[in-house]
Amino acid sequence: MAKKSKKKSSAKKKPARAKPRPTKARKTAKPARPAGTDPQRVAAILAKLDEAYPNATCELNHKNAFELLIATILSAQCTDVRVNQVTQTLFKKYPEAKAFAYASPSELEQEIRPTGFFRNKTKSVMGASKAIIEKFGGEVPRTMEEILTLPGVARKTANVVLGTAYGIPSGIVVDTHVQRIANRLDLTRNEDPKKIELDLMPVIPKDKWILFSHQIIWHGRRICQARKPKCAECNLESLCYAKDKTI
Repeated sequence: MAKKSKKKSSAKKKPARAKPRPTKARKTAKPARPAGTDPQRVAAILAKLDEAYPNATCELNHKNAFELLIATILSAQCTDVRVNQVTQTLFKKYPEAKAFAYASPSELEQEIRPTGFFRNKTKSVMGASKAIIEKFGGEVPRTMEEILTLPGVARKTANVVLGTAYGIPSGIVVDTHVQRIANRLDLTRNEDPKKIELDLMPVIPKDKWILFSHQIIWHGRRICQARKPKCAECNLESLCYAKDKTI
């Protein structure tokens, strides 16, 4: 039998769809800096701080970089006044890194108990002391990269020690006072200490980083307090954008 011929399909072929053009990624605009970071306004703030606190410095008692390191570790969640009370006798009993490194943990815990979180602080103090002896020849390191390798040391502690003990402007100390006042002055709108430091460093001249940190901390303790800021006594009041002013 003859094979039946296949009928050609009368259906028209659909035209091939054009390939979609690749879309360019939209550039996200960088968030604008707070209005308070205008250079002229920042200069006015710094001038007012210089006027009020020309000699501001760290209020933790210490004789050298190592004592300052230990005092700063102990100051976490504790007042400087309480830390100074503890270190007055602590540094006599443990005069150097070796004494802390090989101390009796249970005995050291009792020595620093009044500063709070004494178990964790004991581990940090002993660990940092051992690292200083074994890795850094008994000297507190002078670089951010090295000092951050010490147990119990984060950027705040590192900035305190490098700035106060060695005069090295490695960054800006961000404690609760700096966090609060930087927001009240509209120098930042962040709450995280790391982000606040990144906001402040391009705004505050580097040669002012060390003094600025001390001045803001002094201002927070004396005038711009958390619950009841003394705005009537504040020489920064005319430059302040805070919503919780008391006047």
